[in-house]
Amino acid sequence: MEEGLISVDRWAEGSQAYFLTHLHADHTQGLSSTWAKAPLFCSRITAKLFPFRFPNFNLSLLHVLHLGSWHSLSLRLPCSGSKVTVQVMAIDAHHCPGAIMLLFRGEFGCMLNTGDFRWEINGERAKLGREMLLNALKDDVVDVLYLDNTYCNPSYQFPPRDVAAQQIVDIITSHPGHDIVIGINTLGKEDLLLHIANALNIKIWVWPERLQTMHLLGYHDIFTTDTSLTRVRAIPRYSFSINTLEGLNAMQPTIGIIPSGLPWVAKPFKGDSNPFDSLLTCRYNRSKESSRGGKQNDKIHGNLGSVKRFHKYIYSVQYSDHSSYPEIEEFIKLVQPNNMKGIVSSSSCYVDPVYYFGRICGINQPSQKFDHQHQKFGRGYNGIKKKRVGPSGFQLNRVTVMRRGRRGVKLEENECSD
Repeated sequence: MEEGLISVDRWAEGSQAYFLTHLHADHTQGLSSTWAKAPLFCSRITAKLFPFRFPNFNLSLLHVLHLGSWHSLSLRLPCSGSKVTVQVMAIDAHHCPGAIMLLFRGEFGCMLNTGDFRWEINGERAKLGREMLLNALKDDVVDVLYLDNTYCNPSYQFPPRDVAAQQIVDIITSHPGHDIVIGINTLGKEDLLLHIANALNIKIWVWPERLQTMHLLGYHDIFTTDTSLTRVRAIPRYSFSINTLEGLNAMQPTIGIIPSGLPWVAKPFKGDSNPFDSLLTCRYNRSKESSRGGKQNDKIHGNLGSVKRFHKYIYSVQYSDHSSYPEIEEFIKLVQPNNMKGIVSSSSCYVDPVYYFGRICGINQPSQKFDHQHQKFGRGYNGIKKKRVGPSGFQLNRVTVMRRGRRGVKLEENECSD
């Protein structure tokens, strides 16, 4: 596609139409309340949340893309000035509220940008998303796939979200005398919190701004800002730290939970022989012993290997809103693109998805995983980078997401999704 037509999650001058896949801050770097360069296209949910994130924005610039429907744009080729028609369809990305994939087609061919996405195989929502994508593609061949390659590495294999959510419920129920704090971002993990609330028949505390978001999403009775109504609290990720947990435990026994696909620590906590209290461990052991097929049972109930206790007060559970490595592979097998490029990178490394998955589509595989000269399509990039956090945070080697905008702007840890 010729430059100067469209931009996806990139907000610099020079395009005739702009597309926002979702409202996480690493995708809105450069977007502001005063931004007014051209029409901005997004999902219905994103449009509903948009004024809360960007007050005083000129809402006449917002255009809603309805899921599963083709929308036509009449643009002009910058090189010749002649008219060109671009068709676009939004498809549920299963990442966070309002997140979409974008399928473009026109004289330039067919291109698919996943944005951030989770391509789970099972579940009604996943089935609908698969059918929508296949119906949209029909006989079209995807010339270029712009892929969320956050976990484009065979080491990133984690359970489906419903399994990880139940693991978190089990941690909570195994600590009946503890308060629970769960570190989340300003958007995302709503399904996790709903699962916890429904499974335990409780309300969940959230901070005031998060409560406003919940109300905008239509959740009016499950969340509260009254700490006396519940022992389970969802707190901002930026305030979740070892110091915070130690301070809370000085007043009341408290367990912290980080839901993330990222390997947060190199070494788990070794204070106990097991990462769980005996009640939770016994639950998993009983389910394994009563099943003839141990591996299948692990897939249903989760397994202890995907939950880490790396501090006496903190658990890490692999609940991720990005696709795991096997899910990325499954998606590429379905789409069969002629070429693909990752949308996730950093200044230090970029995992080229062709390195691992080029064989699926018959693309010549590069000789190395990393390509610093990959072409950009639409958005700033993000990457995974090791970092040692000081005494106020996790005093361990851990993986931290560093999101970089087009001009190299880095966002802090609390501004990225996992």
